Amino acid sequence: MNFDAYARTGVDLVNARLDDLDDLRALFPDENAWMRDEVADRDVAIFRRAQKRLRDVFEYGTSGRDAQAVTELNTLLEAFPVQPRISGHDSSDWHMHVTSRGASVSAEYLAGAVWGLSVWLCEYGSARFGVCADERCGNVYLDTSSNCCRRFCSERCATRSHVAAHRARKRAAVGEQVTVAPQPTSAVDSLSPVS
Repeated sequence: MNFDAYARTGVDLVNARLDDLDDLRALFPDENAWMRDEVADRDVAIFRRAQKRLRDVFEYGTSGRDAQAVTELNTLLEAFPVQPRISGHDSSDWHMHVTSRGASVSAEYLAGAVWGLSVWLCEYGSARFGVCADERCGNVYLDTSSNCCRRFCSERCATRSHVAAHRARKRAAVGEQVTVAPQPTSAVDSLSPVS
């Protein structure tokens, strides 16, 4: 089983827009087209609740609250239990599923996402769960940097944030120059009448 791929489904869920069934269907990649076809309106509410709880896990991890992240993941593991089984059609197609045959789309997807994030936490620690530092974004990510220093979900957000900070510093410097009164350059200038 590719636990990283399952963990990334958790990231995808937290970052997804889930206003309606069409948004939920957009969450499923082509290799899970069967989920896209079988998902129903009732699943939207289930995914929304799980999305909020998984966001909490990332926020706990980002703020160093490991115990809360573990508690939340354990609760989610109980709600969406992993029941591994081998599936496929022949010897060239065997693969693992995380739930029993006939499980709902929400049970299958969420069991995999929660299991993947749980394995990720055990392997790398909750400090690797990140929330984008760009205030306009809010997406979550898994920090795969070598020294656990990532702060943004993407290069786009990092660049946008750095450019905004640079522009703010530039505006502040220009503002300081404007608010500083000009100093007289000579004794004559200091005696000149002010008009």
